[in-house]
Amino acid sequence: MKRRTILLPVIALFIVVSIIVTACAPAGVTALQPKERIRVATTTSLYDTGLWGYLEPMFEEKYDVRLDIIYAGTGIALEYGKRGDVDVLTIHDKAREVQFVAEGYGVQRVPFAYNYFLIVGPSDDPAGIKGLIPENAFKKLMETGSGGFVSRGDGSGTHAKEKAIWQAAGFDYETVQKAGNWYTEAGRGMGPTLLMASEKEAYTVTDMGTFLAYKGNLDLVPIVETGEILLNVYSVIAISPEKHPGAKIEMANNLVDFITSAEIQKLIGEYGVSEYGMQLFTPCAGWEPEA
Repeated sequence: MKRRTILLPVIALFIVVSIIVTACAPAGVTALQPKERIRVATTTSLYDTGLWGYLEPMFEEKYDVRLDIIYAGTGIALEYGKRGDVDVLTIHDKAREVQFVAEGYGVQRVPFAYNYFLIVGPSDDPAGIKGLIPENAFKKLMETGSGGFVSRGDGSGTHAKEKAIWQAAGFDYETVQKAGNWYTEAGRGMGPTLLMASEKEAYTVTDMGTFLAYKGNLDLVPIVETGEILLNVYSVIAISPEKHPGAKIEMANNLVDFITSAEIQKLIGEYGVSEYGMQLFTPCAGWEPEA
């Protein structure tokens, strides 16, 4: 009873204040309604480079909406999509993206930009892999273990690419994981993984955009920069309302249209050029880059 006695005056005060505020509002003025929110799961490389921070306010202003950006590795982002925790994905792992859409979780996979992965490491290149194609570079790393290697180890698109290179080099990934102390799994995003590799004076696989964004804080340089397997394509996928009726498909489609529009594609292509002297991302809406 005491609890009810305490609460009643508070409730009564709230009602009185609400009546006063409503009565004092100018005629014809209605209370402000909260903006619609749309949830986007994005890969860490698009977030760490600052691209989403650059595009987010433009989209919010254009559509009068709030974007909730959740950044994680592509594997985690796909799980968010499968659970219906988000409305849109912007990720970079073609095989898993195609499967995601085929299983009915996504409406359509729409490529919008690409860059390339790099194998970076100490400038003295202790394993002697500079100039090799990625597959042969990984073979030599396995043979020598020189310099060490730091893996994302987090199920991200970058981690998937690393595993693809190991496979192309002829190694089962479980074998690589047990190869010795020279191989370390960070279990973290691209930025922290680069910093760890720099601290350990080790090699790692990184997307070009994040490497350029972090370059000033690293004692790492590009060691292997060419090879068909290094192509890195980013796609946007709206979550299917057939799987998740709560998905905000109209606003999700607005985001797809926004990212692939000529205006934003131009901005994506220009992003980072003035600061880093080269493109972080090459726009590709409407076509699929081939390795």
